[in-house]
Amino acid sequence: MSFTTPPRPFDVTALFPQLAPLARTATRLHPRPGSPTVHDSSVGGPLLWPAGEPWPYCDGPHDRHASPTVLSPDDVRLLRRDFAASAERLRLDPEAIAATPEERETWERIKAGRPWSDAPVPLLPVAQLYTRDAPLPCPPGADLLQVLWCPFDHEEAAHPRTTLFWRSSATVADALDAPPEPPVIQSRHYLPEPCLFSPEQVTDYPHPLELSQELRDQLDDMDRWSAIDPADYNSYADDPGELYLTNLSTAPGWKTGGWTRWSPTDPVDRSCPECGTEAVPLLTIASSEWDGAGETWIAEEERTTPAPHHLGEEDGNFTLIDITGGNNLQLHACPADPSHPHIELIQ
Repeated sequence: MSFTTPPRPFDVTALFPQLAPLARTATRLHPRPGSPTVHDSSVGGPLLWPAGEPWPYCDGPHDRHASPTVLSPDDVRLLRRDFAASAERLRLDPEAIAATPEERETWERIKAGRPWSDAPVPLLPVAQLYTRDAPLPCPPGADLLQVLWCPFDHEEAAHPRTTLFWRSSATVADALDAPPEPPVIQSRHYLPEPCLFSPEQVTDYPHPLELSQELRDQLDDMDRWSAIDPADYNSYADDPGELYLTNLSTAPGWKTGGWTRWSPTDPVDRSCPECGTEAVPLLTIASSEWDGAGETWIAEEERTTPAPHHLGEEDGNFTLIDITGGNNLQLHACPADPSHPHIELIQ
């Protein structure tokens, strides 16, 4: 199924022509639950990983006090299965029981957690993207980006330590069948739900903090918006700057390219340490497809409740990833050498 971003409430460049040359193409990836194979672009799916190439591990250190209990990946999958079954029962019959005796027994067992392990942690597959599905600034000869992470926070950053691999898919003759999994993970939100992508190109404009002060002042000037029917922006009638930030500038959710959705983080220097070139957005790993303030980004096809029901559907979190309370990971890459990304935690 393909997904279509609704047109913006109006053409912001008609009001602010200075924005037109700053437009960038972004590819919204629209991950939705599915059964990906190694030949698909996906979240949480199997990677096209050479059978003879060692699987990457994280040596830590990992904070055993970061979570009161740790679960195995299979524990998380079992919980999700039961939660989905419960949600479907209640959708079909609001008077149905929330949990069967078997489900309650399973939940109580899993709630006790698993023993901690100090062994090196196999990285978890987060995503892979073929360039046929989304434009990427690839190293020479590469057509596939693979992203893995350690499912634990680390002292240098309160998010999973993330690693990128570039490869040529044509050179992988035999793919690894069963990569190792961590015995335990810090949070169930660090295990992605397998999803397929439905790429769609949209137009992004810069975050206000990446604009000149003069243009920012104009965006906050209510008089500049007087030509627009208030019905098109009545939720933000007293705050046109917020209207621009939330609904007219940067698309939310998983995407490649475009502009970075910085708020509330101020933009940071993204100069490549090797050559000084400004790094550009490579991939946004998002905790949700939309938020409560930006529901104009909900795909046209999902304006009504789809069937079947999926966990995370209500808040747009189809991948079931949650990075430190709903934040995103923004991967930037130097166009001249994308093999060394810059990674920032953003809203």
